[in-house]
Parts: sequence; structure tokens; C-alpha cells
Amino acid sequence: MMMRMMMLISGGSIVSAEAVWDHVTMADRELAFKAGDVIKVLDASNKDWWWGQIDDEEGWFPASFVRLWVNQEESTTVETVEGASPSPSEVQNGHADASPSSSDCLCQPAQDRDQMRANIINEIMSTERHYIKHLKDICEGYFRQCKKRRDMFNDDQLRVIFGNIEDIYRFQMGFVRDLEKQYNTEEPHLSEIGPCFLEHQDGFWIYSEYCNNHVDACMELSRLMKDGRYQQFFEACRLVQQMIDIAIDGFLLTPVQKICKYPLQLAELLKYTVQEHSDYRYVAAALAVMRNVTQQINERKRRLENIEKIAQWQASVLDWEGDDILDRSSELVYTGEMSWIYQPYGRSQTRVFFLFDHQMVLCKKDLIRRDILYYKGRINMDRYNVVDAVDGRDDDFNVSVKNAFKLSNKDSDEIHIFLAKKLEEKLRWLRGFHEERKMVQEDEKIGFEISEYQKRQAAMTVRRMTKQKGHKSVPPGYPPPMDPMNPGQYLVGDSMEQSEFEFPEPERCKSPFWQSFSRLTPFRK
Repeated sequence: MMMRMMMLISGGSIVSAEAVWDHVTMADRELAFKAGDVIKVLDASNKDWWWGQIDDEEGWFPASFVRLWVNQEESTTVETVEGASPSPSEVQNGHADASPSSSDCLCQPAQDRDQMRANIINEIMSTERHYIKHLKDICEGYFRQCKKRRDMFNDDQLRVIFGNIEDIYRFQMGFVRDLEKQYNTEEPHLSEIGPCFLEHQDGFWIYSEYCNNHVDACMELSRLMKDGRYQQFFEACRLVQQMIDIAIDGFLLTPVQKICKYPLQLAELLKYTVQEHSDYRYVAAALAVMRNVTQQINERKRRLENIEKIAQWQASVLDWEGDDILDRSSELVYTGEMSWIYQPYGRSQTRVFFLFDHQMVLCKKDLIRRDILYYKGRINMDRYNVVDAVDGRDDDFNVSVKNAFKLSNKDSDEIHIFLAKKLEEKLRWLRGFHEERKMVQEDEKIGFEISEYQKRQAAMTVRRMTKQKGHKSVPPGYPPPMDPMNPGQYLVGDSMEQSEFEFPEPERCKSPFWQSFSRLTPFRK
């Protein structure tokens, strides 16, 4: 496959790959991308790291993070990553070969198509059985032995290194048992495995916690491996369990690779499943479900990678009071400057507002240094409803309002009213509040939260940065806020009055720090 790719590239063919996993760059010559981006492959001579291009940016990226396309002049897909069981070395580096093309499948007779479907089913079953063996080795060979050595590992370390691996092992055993029941050993192409994925779809969310924790696990292992005792201990565990010759970090990577690979396997299976097959609609639905799972895991992973920036922002705000932002929040949803009136005071004040999940922080600009922010309070969004306000005289405040909305306390008569400068800005805030509630609900569904370990790591990083500078954190300059929605038609959320508007996209400028911090909002252009 590698030779064929290089021949295509050298022959002038356009070789493209679709990202199935976010790639956060660690070095200057690496190419950053998000899941769904399309990368033009310029050099694939190294099986692990390819050289590619997105727009005008070029750099190295891991081959295991993409599914391969070979786009000819008619831009048809000729190759995708297959679901074959990788060799031990491929398990470690995440590399897999490419599968037959969809165009080849369409040209094949029914008998050949059934054989291809049987091959893919057999490969799925084989990889699941191998995967269960890997999980068993991790739980019994490493985790169980580590728990016996209290002189070497405390509870926090075990939680960081292994995460919820035992939960994944238990879930996966149940999933494989159901797969085996649906597996037709005599005629594998008749197997109906799509319903198994649908029945267990909620269980796959446990991978989110593991994937989010994986970076911390690697950091902790790297720290421990500097001590020769831990190197010897982990190697002894591997030998006693008679595991293949892969280091512990290679074993701990397999669940991350596995959840990422399910959409690729199901896509291949669907490609060789005719619409008349009883499993077709179930496989199609399972593919959509697993793509959504991996997409959401990517999103949670992105949020955790940004918590240090949130901690850095908090350190830059002067006169901070109360709990840290990360105690309750992990995402900056929207930010902007508005006029604000709060009962019972009734006096209009201009504030800069930062909407996070669960809370909105209020800041005041310095009178002279307008790039300096002072903490002035926060609003618990879990206790408030968002209410659209009609232009004109407001009965609650007895003032004339325009481009306004209210936050009404669910448990009292407390009301806040906010006045945006333009209608477009008001609509963006309403959309931001809608997305904040949606995010909170999704987090509750899958149990997403920032661990105490991750909070401590973020705080330590900020303190280290501050110490290196030799002075307190300097508050960043404040530019106009990022737009939390695409230009064009806007629809107010279900809990508010429905309206439709058309408006142009305003131009924005940002200072370096705020450009970085504003990218934390999910509504980027």
C-alpha cells in the first residue's frame, strides 16, 4: 500500500486523507488539524508520519490519525482504511493498511461482494477477540499488580494511569458476547451485527473518560519511568502475564485506537452490504452512532486541552474572588461587552461578560488601562432562565430598552436585564445561552467532568508560567468578541420567541492573547 501511494504521488495523482482524530501539534513542523479536515498527502515514505498540506500550511502528521482517500480527476474515493486486525507493532504505532475501493465493490458480482462482506465480518470478530485479550492483560497483568504495590502507587496515580479501564473491560466483554450470538459461523456474510452496536451505543460513552485521561496517563508514566524501579516492575508484569513485547504505554493506547477505528470498520462493512441485506439499515444507523461518539470524544478532548488557557485567563483578572472557573466550567461559550441593570439597584453599568458552561463572569475595565479587567461577580446559569425582551418600555425596570434580554432567577424575583449595542449581538448572546444549556445537558448525559488531577496540572502550569515571567500575570488586551454563530439566518432557541433575521458578518480584530483565548469558543468562523 505504501509503495502504491508513493507511485500515485510521484505520478501526479492527488492523494488525500480525512482526519478521524484531532491532531494537536507538539512541534513547529507538525500539521495541526481537527476531525473531518481533509489533508493533501505530499510524502508517505515513512509509514508512521506523513507530510501533508491544508490550505497553505504544510507539516508532519501521524498516519494513524487519518483515513486515506486517493482522489482522481473525478474526485471519487478509491481507498479507505480497513478494519483488519493489526500486527503487534501496528497496535503500538496505530498503523493499518488500506482496503479495496468502493468503486471496485460496485463492479463485483454478488458472490464476490458476499465474500468481501464475510471477510470484513471475520476481521471485526477477530479484532474484537484480540482486543479483549489486550484489555484482560492490562487489567490483570498491570492494574491488579500495581494495586498490590502500595509502596509504589497511591490511589491518585492508579486512577491517572489506568482511568476507567476496568469499566471498559466489563463493557467490552458484554458487547463481544452479543456479537458472538449474531455471528453466523457457517455463512459470515449473513451475520447481523449492526443491532449489537445500537443496543450498546450508550455504553461506548465510557471511552470518553478514558480518552480524556490518556494524555495525563502518558505524562505520569513518563515521570515514573525515569526511576529504574518502575521500568523493571512494568517489564516483570509483562513477562509474568506472558504479554506480547509492547511497553505498557502501547497497551494503554489500544482503547483510544479502538474507539476511533469503529467508524472505519462499519464504513467498510456498509460498503459491501447491499441495501436488500437485513443488516443494511442497522449498519448504517450504527455507523452514524459511532461517528457521533468519536466526534463527541474529540470535542471533550479539545475542551480538556484548553483548560490551561482558561486557568491562565483567570490568573490575568485582578481582584478575583470565590471559586476557580475550573471548579464548575470547562468551556468559554461567548464573551462580549454590554450594558447591565440589576434589581434592586436599577442603575445601568457597562461590563464585560464571559459566558462559560454553568456560569457567567462579570468584569470591569480599568478606567485608564482599558486592557485590564477586574472581577465584579458571576451569575450561576443553572439557576436562571433566559427571557427575550421586546423593544420599548420595560415593566420590570421602568426604562426604555432596545436589543435587550433578561436573566430571571428560577427561585426568586431577582432579574437582570442586558442591553446589547446591536441586534446582531443580542442574537449571538441568545444563541450562546442556548448552546450553554445544550452543552450542560450533554455533559450530564455522558458524565463529563474535569478531574482534580487535571485542575491541579492546569494551576501548576499557570504558576510556572507566572514564575518564569518574574511578575504577576498581566491581563490581556480586550478586543471585540468572537461571533458565536455563522452569518445569515438565525433562529432563537425553543424556550424563546421564534424569530428570523438576516444580517451581515461584522469584521473583527483581536490581540494575540485574546485571539488564542477566543478560539476556545465553539463558534469560530
